[in-house]
Amino acid sequence: MSQSPLPRKRPGFPADVPIGGSVSSPARARPATSAQHHVPVGWGLDSDAVRQRMVQRLAAGGIQSQAVLTAMGQVPRHHFVDSALASQAYEDTSLPIGLQQTISKPSVVARMIELLLGASAVAEQGLGRVLEIGTGCGYQAAVLSCLARQVYSIERLRGLHEKARVNLRPLRLMNVHLILGDGMKGYPQGGPYAGIISAAGGQSIPHAWLEQLAIGARLVAPTEHTNGQQVLRVIERTAQGFVEDILEAVHFVPLKSGVA
Repeated sequence: MSQSPLPRKRPGFPADVPIGGSVSSPARARPATSAQHHVPVGWGLDSDAVRQRMVQRLAAGGIQSQAVLTAMGQVPRHHFVDSALASQAYEDTSLPIGLQQTISKPSVVARMIELLLGASAVAEQGLGRVLEIGTGCGYQAAVLSCLARQVYSIERLRGLHEKARVNLRPLRLMNVHLILGDGMKGYPQGGPYAGIISAAGGQSIPHAWLEQLAIGARLVAPTEHTNGQQVLRVIERTAQGFVEDILEAVHFVPLKSGVA
């Protein structure tokens, strides 16, 4: 997949607790740590070959970023799904994680993160602080932790917030911060962000997300298109405003407000 510049469309857009550590402010953020360094010995050894085959399929399907492919190969996806579904963990399919939510397809996770890395500021400075909307089971946060200096992941469903905490704790990812809260409001305490990624789709992009996006950074999220179908939307913030691109059709759980 080529990383071509985004075409300019509608430029008139209106202008926690880390896993394994205590609350930290962005100004005191620790350097990024990699899941590769923290997966306990013995984890996923029986699935390493099938995980690498998943990575090969991602590359054949168009994922070009070696950094993304490496991250996808490091994180044991089977650890983030119910044991009864572990045999399907490395297939390119979404799987239920409880509370009517799902873990996204590996190809979708890789695609969206690769789009984040295509931002102009990221190309120059690397991926700094990232905001993830919808922690779910914690899998995408773990993948992001291999690439970003800090990951702030917000979840509105208390049950999933706790599940993600349990899943991520053994990985000892000191650069992942889980927040229970309303994702539609973002998390201004951690911003501005070098990237914002959403695992739920609404009718439009919340204004709070745009405000918390740094100049030169990208927001990647599913939203409803004119026909009611969800599409993947990429918005990059420039010094002059916002530039967006509408990409392929996708299917995500609905974006909702509030905490439950």
